[in-house]
Amino acid sequence: MTSSPSTMRAVRLSAPGPVDNLRPTTLPLPLERDGWVRVRVEAFGLNRSELKLRLGLSEGVSFPRVPGIEAAGTVDAAPADSGLVPGQKVVAMMGDMGRTYDGGYAEYTSVPLSQVIPVDTDLPWEVLGALPEMVQTAYGSLTVGLDLKPGQSLLIRGGTSSVGLAAAALATWRGATVLSTTRRADRLALLAEHGVDHPLLDTGEIAPAVRRLYPHGVDAALDLVGTPTLPDTLRTVRVHGTACFGGSLSNQWTVRDFSPNEYLPRGVRLAGYFGDAADLPREAFQEIVEAVAAGRLAFPVDRVYDGLEQVPQAHDDMEHDRATGKLVVRVRHGDR
Repeated sequence: MTSSPSTMRAVRLSAPGPVDNLRPTTLPLPLERDGWVRVRVEAFGLNRSELKLRLGLSEGVSFPRVPGIEAAGTVDAAPADSGLVPGQKVVAMMGDMGRTYDGGYAEYTSVPLSQVIPVDTDLPWEVLGALPEMVQTAYGSLTVGLDLKPGQSLLIRGGTSSVGLAAAALATWRGATVLSTTRRADRLALLAEHGVDHPLLDTGEIAPAVRRLYPHGVDAALDLVGTPTLPDTLRTVRVHGTACFGGSLSNQWTVRDFSPNEYLPRGVRLAGYFGDAADLPREAFQEIVEAVAAGRLAFPVDRVYDGLEQVPQAHDDMEHDRATGKLVVRVRHGDR
């Protein structure tokens, strides 16, 4: 195996602001650290939380910073007692990646061992690179957030987002009936193509349409839009059902003057999910990866960008909602 270089290419965010603040640069290779794994990044997905960071909506972040809360690649260096060996395929995600330490928008990234999941697969890097955060958030929302059971009904608010489509795929795979929303009529067919049983046009109020299908309400609802839609989402859920606040595509996170008796429908449970790599067991991720490889499960990738210099364009596409499904960057090593 060839030795690691002393420098690497990365995309660094100089300060919150426009996409021009994301600049390709050359940085020293991350040093080896006790309890940390250095990963040679082959691909990474883009996420709304990284857009939030760039727009200055994230707290506790210092700049300049290499963003990126996920990456797929191979082990470059790992602690001797970690069970990982150089060249082994892994994914890394979440924690404080790209926030308090540099993340995945780079040829190499160094992350705590707890954020790394080994994987055995021959999937192309751009396919594997789309999965970590998207699958972790969808899987955690359905399991930890909602405790969804086979045969139950699930509403997804924000259904054409990458996590929304991933949640629909996983829920269908797990035997649930899925209702999913989009604000655009031309995307209803897309939801149906991805296995959604009941695509719904979101006019801002969907509870009446859901109640026409399920007069007593759905068993579970996953709201990925945020606090503006949450009260209406709660009204779609049956007594003793659960709504999970799992994301904020609207970038609105706070409920002002919260009064539980006025806000929460009688008997409806409200949960939140903001998880970590530990919520996605290695065995569960491996099973999902194998199902993808076998064609039993599909997660939509909207487009793949070739090289780190394409990150600003990818961010611009994400900011202006030009994609349905995941955006992935394939890393080209050795470009200087």
